[in-house]
Amino acid sequence: MTSSELWTRATADRYDSEEGERSSAAFLGPTLDFLAELAGDGRALEFAIGTGRVGVPLRERGVPVVGVELSEHMAAVLRRKIDEDRLPVVLGDMATTVVPGEFALVYLVYNTITNLLTQDEQVECFRNAARHLAPGGRFVIELGVPPLRFLPPGQVAVPFDVSERHLGFDTFDLVEQILVSHHFTRDAEDGAYRRGDSRHRYAWPAELDLMARIAGLGLERRVADWDGAPFTQDSTKHISVWRKPA
Repeated sequence: MTSSELWTRATADRYDSEEGERSSAAFLGPTLDFLAELAGDGRALEFAIGTGRVGVPLRERGVPVVGVELSEHMAAVLRRKIDEDRLPVVLGDMATTVVPGEFALVYLVYNTITNLLTQDEQVECFRNAARHLAPGGRFVIELGVPPLRFLPPGQVAVPFDVSERHLGFDTFDLVEQILVSHHFTRDAEDGAYRRGDSRHRYAWPAELDLMARIAGLGLERRVADWDGAPFTQDSTKHISVWRKPA
């Protein structure tokens, strides 16, 4: 049993429209270039593939992709875009679900490892990635850096989006390393706001490196974005690549 919160049918049905900008060819270009280069001539496995925002266009690039997805509703949306023969999806959690065969690349995008709400499960996710990798294969994670520097004493929330259609802010449990993302999204038709929230376990890059070491993987590269900008103390996120020994 995973601690991940299960995405509902309603959430799945509106996911693509709410993430329209992040699904555009211009936005995804650097992501797909980065992943396709690492996959090379091998297969790629996407943990928490969701509606296929990344997996479907990566498959269209010619990379054989297999997905693991916990929510049957998210997988159903993906299936409207591409058939099972071209992009197989296994229903299950990313910490324990095993897919047949070996892969040159396993990847997790858009902060999704934080859906696992315990450190033990996040460690198991690294172990599961290593289990699927061929010798010399890579595990890639895209993850935000916890914005705790924006939390002065007495402040309980950090805004991450203030726009015409969406207000978003995070609240933090610093002891358990749990953040709750709160969303107020305005409906395009009647202008009413819909409230939603989701829980996540945040982790620092150094903590992830230790998880990788436990799984037998070594850090190969860490950059600030998919374009390869240097990762610095001011970076708000990182793309990290760990390699399985050849």
